[in-house]
Amino acid sequence: MAMAVRAVNTCPIFRSTSSPPLYPFRCRLHHFGAFRYKSYPNLGLHFPICRLDRYFLSHGVVRSCSVYSLVESVMEELHASRKRKRIYASTKMGLTSSGQLLEDKLKVLQKGLLLEFRKDSERVLLAVAQKADGKKNWMVFDQNGVTSSIKPQQVTFIVPGIDNFDQTEISNFIQKAQDNLDPTLLEFAWNELLETNKSVTAEELAEMIFGCAEPLESYCAHLLLSKDEIYFTVLETKACCSVYGPRSTVQVEELLRRKLAKEAAEKELQEFVQLLTSAKSMPSHAKPPKSSWKAEEKIQHKIESLEAYAIDACTNDDQKKTAGMILRAMGLVKTASSALNLLIDVGYFPVHVNLDLLKFNIRVDYPDEVISAAENLLSEPFDPDEVDRKDLTHLKVYAIDVDEADELDDALSATRLLDGRIKIWIHVADPTSLVQPGSIVEREAMKRGTSIFLPTATYPMFPEKLAMEGMSLKQGELCNAVTVSVVLHSDGSIAEYSVDNSIIKPTYMLTYESASELLHLNLEEEVELKILSEAAALRLRWRRNQGAIDTSTLETRIKVANPDDPEPSINLYVEDQADPAMRLVTEMMILCGEAVATYGSCNNIPLPYRGQPQSNVDTSAFAHLPEGPVRSSALVKILRAAEMDFRKPIRHGVLGLPGYVQFTSPIRRYMDLLAHYQVKAFLRGDSPPFSAGQMEGMAATVNMHARLAKRLCSSSLRYWILEFIRRQPKEKKFRALVLRFIKDRIAALLLMEVGLQASAWVSVGTQIGDEVEVKVEEAHPRDDVLSLKEVT
Repeated sequence: MAMAVRAVNTCPIFRSTSSPPLYPFRCRLHHFGAFRYKSYPNLGLHFPICRLDRYFLSHGVVRSCSVYSLVESVMEELHASRKRKRIYASTKMGLTSSGQLLEDKLKVLQKGLLLEFRKDSERVLLAVAQKADGKKNWMVFDQNGVTSSIKPQQVTFIVPGIDNFDQTEISNFIQKAQDNLDPTLLEFAWNELLETNKSVTAEELAEMIFGCAEPLESYCAHLLLSKDEIYFTVLETKACCSVYGPRSTVQVEELLRRKLAKEAAEKELQEFVQLLTSAKSMPSHAKPPKSSWKAEEKIQHKIESLEAYAIDACTNDDQKKTAGMILRAMGLVKTASSALNLLIDVGYFPVHVNLDLLKFNIRVDYPDEVISAAENLLSEPFDPDEVDRKDLTHLKVYAIDVDEADELDDALSATRLLDGRIKIWIHVADPTSLVQPGSIVEREAMKRGTSIFLPTATYPMFPEKLAMEGMSLKQGELCNAVTVSVVLHSDGSIAEYSVDNSIIKPTYMLTYESASELLHLNLEEEVELKILSEAAALRLRWRRNQGAIDTSTLETRIKVANPDDPEPSINLYVEDQADPAMRLVTEMMILCGEAVATYGSCNNIPLPYRGQPQSNVDTSAFAHLPEGPVRSSALVKILRAAEMDFRKPIRHGVLGLPGYVQFTSPIRRYMDLLAHYQVKAFLRGDSPPFSAGQMEGMAATVNMHARLAKRLCSSSLRYWILEFIRRQPKEKKFRALVLRFIKDRIAALLLMEVGLQASAWVSVGTQIGDEVEVKVEEAHPRDDVLSLKEVT
């Protein structure tokens, strides 16, 4: 009679195949101490005795039954079955050291055995041994119908009691085994073996829970033990036979706790995957907002782990593991691009998300305390230099900048003196009249280092309202400024200079385009603008005579109006840095920097002096190249990195100046602001707020942020140029200027309509400086891919 045992809610219940089903009288026995026990010392088992006052139907007859009487009959059968003669090769062998495992397995293996082997790190298969393959290996036919050669070390179990198994029956055998598996049986066995402090093999466990150790039952017991992670642990292994011992109660409780936690985590993961799947299927306008993914802590942790993985910014292994599980559950490969595309698909990221903005951890928002401090400065303005300001409101003042400029730092005035010399005023916004060194607003500005101007947004160094309303120069309004005035010699060198606190009233706010148009019109009423242009020409000629290197080229500007839309509108325009209005402004800013450096040097003021040593640069070697972008790109490649000194001016070889200080953008650049603090203190008769050593330490931090901002601006600009190109008709041709040859006929090109450098193969006979026509074969902004082909 085949016997069976069920453990229901920790209560062992035995049944025979002729007994009625167990489900009508399942019971809970949580505390065995409350019952009398019947022991079976020969088997090392004992069971509680209880009476079930339930009736069940057996063969059409209603009967009552005692668990005790049922167990009695079962145990008698078990006792008899254990006395029967069984021969199992695997269990007859004594257990030895692990060093003999290979030899033991070789002895056991023979044709026709049904065995289990490890195919790889994740798969375990059942197979029938076919024949020896060399001295050690064996050919096997596995459950998938594949014949392969395996090493003895791969064998994990040999099913006992089988000599010549029919390989066509493997699948049926596996199915029967799976149907018989009930992990709750292990809890019953663990309870009994723990109490008697006994170990067990797979065959012994089969006898214990199934009532026999036939091949199928033994294999079932092996599967239960080998897959168990809670109740049993391997004590010893001989050949393909392992001995398992029950874990302690403390260990089991801890493992169960971990199992429950794991199951809870898996449930959370599945719920999160369902949220992702649902969001993916929604139309764009209906997708959940980004904020909704952070409403619950457990969801926030998962979405932020996915985000960190997408931008290669995981801070710990837990984030990587969480993101990997999510991607695997979604059926995606474990890559950053998969995570990114998933976040875009669910609406967490817009299609054109700026990854570098996230990767570089750019400060885009201001702390509440900084905003509050900024508002206080606006509501209670105090100008410490009010009595010392020079009234320059009689001057015609031109502020020239790009049309999308949010705040204006500088403006210009000019006149011709009676002796024919030109006098220029460079008016610079005066944020230091509001923000004092060491204040919370100043410290926040230092942490940012610079304003960041992207095609999609501007992230100002100061809170926007403070910068726009309290610091920026505004047309027709009285504005505090620091004015650097310069009188030029006829050759363009500086004859006289001064630095003063001032008050001005800007007359015109011009874009570069409108300023160029006014210069072209040559209007008599705008003679001051013409004088500025004349002064710029003088200065450029003088600087070139001092060894200045002209690196002007094309500059692309892009404004994206609605960047979160899948297809936002892109406004792109290209400016030539050699344009008269751009030349004018550039020369005046350089002039201001030279004057401030001279002023600082003469008065021993520690300042952030900038230099760029250009020793042994023979610019005549590039004279054969066409002037403009071609020559500029060649010169830029040989320029050395800029340097800084905080005690005295150093030569700036590229600009052709004995000294230079950036001074004209204190609202946008922290190092300019720092120069203002130093100069303003000297004008008041105070000691500089920062020593040369302090400024050097501050500059290291500020310049690091400035470099990140420059990288961000460059990558963002390139992305949107490529997106602009991607949208153009396939047949569109682009004008391309050949800058140089990279290798053979592969040339570096400048696409004139978009101001972007790229490369392509060009025809034989094409020279540096020639223009060719190209078509776009591929453009992928996210992957930074642009493939061009010359139109011949």
